[in-house]
Amino acid sequence: MMLSLAWLIVFGLTGGLLFRLFRLPPLLGMLLAGVLIGPQGLDLLDDALLTISGDLRKIALIIILLRAGLGLQTEVVKKIGRPALALAFIPVLLEGFTVALMAMWLFGFTFAQGGIVGFIVAAVSPAVVVPSMLVLMKQRFGEKKQLPAMALASASIDDVTAITMFSMFMSLYLASDVNVVAQIFSVPLAIALGILSGLLIGWLLMWGFKRFRIRDSKKVIILLAVGILMVASAEAIEHVVRIAALLGVMVVALVIVWQKPLLGERLSIKFDKVWVLAEVVLFVLVGAAVDIFVAQSVLLTGSVIVLSGLAVRTGGVFLATVRLDATPKEKAFLAFAFLPKATVQAAIGSLPLTAGVAGGEKILAVSVLAILISAPLGAIAIDTLSRKLLGPPNRA
Repeated sequence: MMLSLAWLIVFGLTGGLLFRLFRLPPLLGMLLAGVLIGPQGLDLLDDALLTISGDLRKIALIIILLRAGLGLQTEVVKKIGRPALALAFIPVLLEGFTVALMAMWLFGFTFAQGGIVGFIVAAVSPAVVVPSMLVLMKQRFGEKKQLPAMALASASIDDVTAITMFSMFMSLYLASDVNVVAQIFSVPLAIALGILSGLLIGWLLMWGFKRFRIRDSKKVIILLAVGILMVASAEAIEHVVRIAALLGVMVVALVIVWQKPLLGERLSIKFDKVWVLAEVVLFVLVGAAVDIFVAQSVLLTGSVIVLSGLAVRTGGVFLATVRLDATPKEKAFLAFAFLPKATVQAAIGSLPLTAGVAGGEKILAVSVLAILISAPLGAIAIDTLSRKLLGPPNRA
């Protein structure tokens, strides 16, 4: 497996570098590198590595959530609270149900199958949004109205909503006795549980950090271990608790920032370095899991489904910002910021196939198409248009 890891890193970094030279998202190059060295390409990856790829993808998601929490400041969260919540729910729900209906029409899926693929596709990508927004925040673009921070916070809750809805539809498919109303009300319950657990664990961590002298590097390791324990322990429990753990991980990081902002800033810088490797592992392994032949078979219909969802999501962003004090250009920035898909699709796109859901191959193929279409589209739009849409940075 050591040789496989070496190939993964070499091909992943090379693919990312080549795409960066052409001003394209590096993650797309890593994804294609995974296809190249995966089982249907050069077959350079050991079966043992592919077996644990699901766990490695979850660890990458935990790192992303910790980075998102460490990148937010207390006063920013207070200022963007209500608008961020509207952006966190309206676009993802509209897109999820649009994709579900399209999949039912074009693939002949049931309502449960449609909901599964709908809310896999609907989640935005922290892997694209979080780094981009953090850069804009550091450069003080859109600082007056905190629009990059709003996008960052909303994207994180957007993912929790999408994953919770995905779990609901998986439960509907796998168990005939599931109470639909109870499952729908599990969404706010998951959010509440996540916030409470994150606050408690975050407070305990900060108590330990203050009481004992620990190097920042070790604090990063402790934070990562705590995040993994939260998610791993919750996976054996009811799915509401399982999804709450994801939000709880981000809240743990928020508690650190609220209690000691300078520590949060230092830890954020260190997690940026950890992400360099985690990003390569995540997207190369996703590419390796793609069935090329199934992807080809649903290329046209899958693209129509994904693009329809993106169009409705864009409308949802403008609907969610009707009362927001922002110019049309600034609202357009938020719409672009919510386009990219990658991380959640990479983390859970293969779960229906693993669980034996009928059409699981098509669901995975559409998940990958969502990445291939939206990641470059959103990343290029954010990179080339965000500064123009937000205006000059705040120099105060």
